Amino acid sequence: MKKNVIIAFITLLSFSCDDYLDVVPDNVATLEHAFQDRTTTLRYLATCYSYIPSYQDIVNNPAQSGSDEFYIDPNPFYGSEYGRRGILMRKGLQTADNPYFDQWNTMYDGIRVCNTFLEEVPNVSADLSVNEREQWIAEVKFLKVLYHFQLMKLYGAVPVIRENLPVDVDIEETRLSREPYDLSIEYLTGILDEAIEVLPEQIVNISTDAGHITKVVAATLKAEMLITAASPLYNGNSDLVGLANNDGTSLYSDSFDQNKWTIAAEASKEALDFALAAGHSFYQVVEYPDISEETRVVLNRKQCVMERWNSEIIFATNRYSGGNVRRVTPYFSQAQQTWAPYNPYIAPTLASTKFFYSNNGVPIDEDKTYPYEQRYDVVQVPESEKYYAQPNYETMQLNILREPRYYSNLAFDGSRWFGNGRFKDVDQGASPSEESYVFNMKAGEEQGKNGSLRFSPTGLYCRKLVHVNSAYLNSGSNVTVTGTFSIYRLAELYLFYAEALNESLDAPNTEVYNAIDAVRQVAGLQGVVESWTMFSKFPDKVGSKEGMREIIQHERTAELAFEGKRYFDIRRWKIADNAMTKPIEGFNVIGEETSTFNQIIQIDQQQFFSRDYFLPISTQNLRINKNLVQNPLW
Repeated sequence: MKKNVIIAFITLLSFSCDDYLDVVPDNVATLEHAFQDRTTTLRYLATCYSYIPSYQDIVNNPAQSGSDEFYIDPNPFYGSEYGRRGILMRKGLQTADNPYFDQWNTMYDGIRVCNTFLEEVPNVSADLSVNEREQWIAEVKFLKVLYHFQLMKLYGAVPVIRENLPVDVDIEETRLSREPYDLSIEYLTGILDEAIEVLPEQIVNISTDAGHITKVVAATLKAEMLITAASPLYNGNSDLVGLANNDGTSLYSDSFDQNKWTIAAEASKEALDFALAAGHSFYQVVEYPDISEETRVVLNRKQCVMERWNSEIIFATNRYSGGNVRRVTPYFSQAQQTWAPYNPYIAPTLASTKFFYSNNGVPIDEDKTYPYEQRYDVVQVPESEKYYAQPNYETMQLNILREPRYYSNLAFDGSRWFGNGRFKDVDQGASPSEESYVFNMKAGEEQGKNGSLRFSPTGLYCRKLVHVNSAYLNSGSNVTVTGTFSIYRLAELYLFYAEALNESLDAPNTEVYNAIDAVRQVAGLQGVVESWTMFSKFPDKVGSKEGMREIIQHERTAELAFEGKRYFDIRRWKIADNAMTKPIEGFNVIGEETSTFNQIIQIDQQQFFSRDYFLPISTQNLRINKNLVQNPLW
């Protein structure tokens, strides 16, 4: 099933925009012809799908380039200010007159198209069965909710469009006010409940059912919505209490509601049960049977995002194109920098190295065995780390004795890179041209700075977003494996459930531990209780609700790094004002020696104000609709 469900999205997510929008015969722009029969209705259904945001596009997704995970080189070679909107937003330069990543009009266009479908498709009779009609309606209900929720994640409370207004309606009736947040959540999750009742548990026949949403996808969106509504940003946030419409209607509740977490936990458990019953499972690489267990775990947690339609993916986009891959792909030789058709100008920040645990499965500043005070010292890679880095190579202490996900996500000076045509692991008796690469990232070296362009601006590369089978071997042999980009995957469902259940209880129970341990186990770590009891300076943390909250948040950050989750997480947890005010740091990429390269330098400075928990509604939209009120402090 899992393969069938995910492949289904190819049908509707891989067409061009022109294909999506060409839904009626030439010169006959009427809804009557757009919904004339099954074929035209299916084309309109594809149009509904076309508004799914570009989650996979680092430059155009605020949750990617707007997060402290990435830095984008400012070199003019890479384009205008548009390409660096995420960095500029993080520097406090966004204005309501010129908001970055403004998705207001686009998402409302998508909602309008969905509402049109829901209004018109019940009238279609020609060669469209009752069952198929009901399933398509359920799909579009899901999309309608998805587009509303995308707006809510960016702007908070927004106008909810229950149905399209007639074209001859009075202009005043089109000027809708923002709807109270909790009321919107109640209405939209109710629509999802209707869809879940109809949507199939799994795709049975790919040839006829490709492209259809399942219960798992809809239930996962519902879980995310309810967890978001229960989180500190929306649940009793005193900073939002004064925000009201012009008629005095408050947009946010002024009190904390513990029951929201109980409801979110129930929804998360339902979604997880649906996923497991439908056959979703953690991704396991099978392509390289002779690799070490260490390398296997690294590939498992890397490829679970990139491997096309694998068993772990619940919902994905097929739009992770070559352009996106090339923005983060390193060079593998100095010669390559003269002919490679890409520029690796988007790189992980030093802050991202702190997302991951020590090899004992606890934060490095908590691990009583980790040399945290010496983390920036240069040391030699021990033999025990040979599958992750070159033994005896001099690199920063920060890069060694870390958990496998550190090596799934990041490439650093001295690290090994399995892929780009080299698929032999350490100790497999391979020749140097077959064994995994060893990265040399000091200035003048293969993966380092060799000119004014084409190098990692932070001294780190993002491994997770480069498919293992992408290969740049010579000027005539470039293979960019684009893969999928996960929107939801099974690991996130376990973490949803762990978080919501922990918050709903007075203290964590076995179910909370089991949910988070399912993710930790596949990442090669011991259970959370064992790890904290044996290695943490704070072994009692796992026994309290507050301690487990911190652990679950850290686990989510490590597991879902670089997948567009952290931006919204640190906002709904209401901790962005701490994370997003720190300097953007990296290695000294102009350093030619070990001692000079392994220096931490400040690259840029972030600023975060209270207003930045939400994007501003554009001044233009406020002028058009006098009933809209602006977000606080904009």
